[in-house]
Amino acid sequence: MIYFTSDTHFGEARVLNIDRRPFSTLAEHDAALIANWNETVSPDDEIWHLGDFASKKKGLADDLLSRLNGRKHLVVGNNDPVGTIEASGWRSVQHYAELTVEGHLLVLCHYPFRTWNQMGKRSIDLHGHSHGRLKPMPRQFDVGVDARGLRPVSLADLLPRPR
Repeated sequence: MIYFTSDTHFGEARVLNIDRRPFSTLAEHDAALIANWNETVSPDDEIWHLGDFASKKKGLADDLLSRLNGRKHLVVGNNDPVGTIEASGWRSVQHYAELTVEGHLLVLCHYPFRTWNQMGKRSIDLHGHSHGRLKPMPRQFDVGVDARGLRPVSLADLLPRPR
């Protein structure tokens, strides 16, 4: 299975207030997001993190990546420090990616696009950055934890169910 997430902001106390996440402490926040991730993603799954993974605290990204399930890919966000980008637990690191999942072309970037590659041919834009605050557009999905129940999601979780 392939999963997507964004804007975990592990180790960043400011998200408790700015994004009104329902935790009293940063330790509680991080533990809940780790538990949600590992309940959703198995060790054999692939997961794409679309940026803003963790604070710049030395060694934090390496420690987290060793504790989180899945084969992990990073699409770099505006708050990803060098320690996160260079952490050894990523299978790949890039600023933009395209992949085909279940016959759908997916365009992955931390930032939401107004238009994206093959938009007119029904491609899908997955992004983070906006913390669930943008008005939805057709075939564009915010996969950030604030928009997705504080856990990673699959493409099937995002797409409308056939009738």
